[in-house]
Amino acid sequence: MPTQTMKQVSRPRYAARLNAFKPLVSARAPNALAELIAIAGGIDGITSADLNYPDHCEQLSPVHLTALLLDNGLELNGLAMRYYGRRDFAAGAFTNPDPAIRREAIDLTRRGIDALAGMGASLMTLWLGQDGFDYSFQADYRRLWDDTISAVAEVADHNPDIDISIEYKPAEPRAHALIPDAATALLAVTETGRRNVGVTLDFAHALMAGEMPAHSARLIDRHSRLMGVHLNDGNGMRDDGLMVGSVHPVQTLELFVELARIGYCGVIYFDTFPDHSGLDPVRESGTNVAVANQLHEIATGLVDDPSLASAMENQDATASMQEVFAALSRIQPRDR
Repeated sequence: MPTQTMKQVSRPRYAARLNAFKPLVSARAPNALAELIAIAGGIDGITSADLNYPDHCEQLSPVHLTALLLDNGLELNGLAMRYYGRRDFAAGAFTNPDPAIRREAIDLTRRGIDALAGMGASLMTLWLGQDGFDYSFQADYRRLWDDTISAVAEVADHNPDIDISIEYKPAEPRAHALIPDAATALLAVTETGRRNVGVTLDFAHALMAGEMPAHSARLIDRHSRLMGVHLNDGNGMRDDGLMVGSVHPVQTLELFVELARIGYCGVIYFDTFPDHSGLDPVRESGTNVAVANQLHEIATGLVDDPSLASAMENQDATASMQEVFAALSRIQPRDR
């Protein structure tokens, strides 16, 4: 078995979920968002930020938000649309049965795209959590699908220089999401027919969908563009938002290898929920950075490893597991 040297490699750019730091900030503080950004900027290894729209963009202009991020050593990775704050979107945003409410959702997204362009970034993530159904005979599936494809196409056309990335998830808050998995997301991208529409892969969402995340990443890259990666972990039954590699370290490592093979160079966003377990969000975020860096370094050594390549070519899982765990065993402890 060849000896792997743990050479220093270029590390990915990471973003942390700003709302994870809310327990450290008074909700009534007039500068709460500024405090959240300052906390994220103070964590070693966090280089980028994703903001929610309209939540994080209601008090400050795009110019002020951009300056605030830069002052804290962060770059804006992109904006993520959030429709859950409005009760009238509970029955759907792009699929709402009321045409006026559906129009409001589309126009809200267009304003978000304008804000994003004003901040000099180009990634808008659409998690359509409200678009789905809970009961049999509740909805006309054809209409739901047609309305969604039409809406995505419209917001994509609003500014072709902005990437529109569909983040799929099987359920929550609806019992059944309209776009529950990678295959359906790719079908939506194909039917939308816009060059600036792609897919965001969330590790825990892929597990919920019964997918192997690395396989999903390869399919997305084959048929579209992998525009975003949300890294976390879970038990596969719900969106647990656990720390990176805490339940599925081998699958996470495999995803890093696949990301290297397809040449993904975008930001990796830690979509984790430390507040669910009462964890210190700063330590939790630092742990995500440390674990992700270690797995990324190991993956860099495995990408062109001839023994692993031979094992995979022959579908010899026994040999490949020996290679993978030998590489994992060489992890060196990090200074705390």
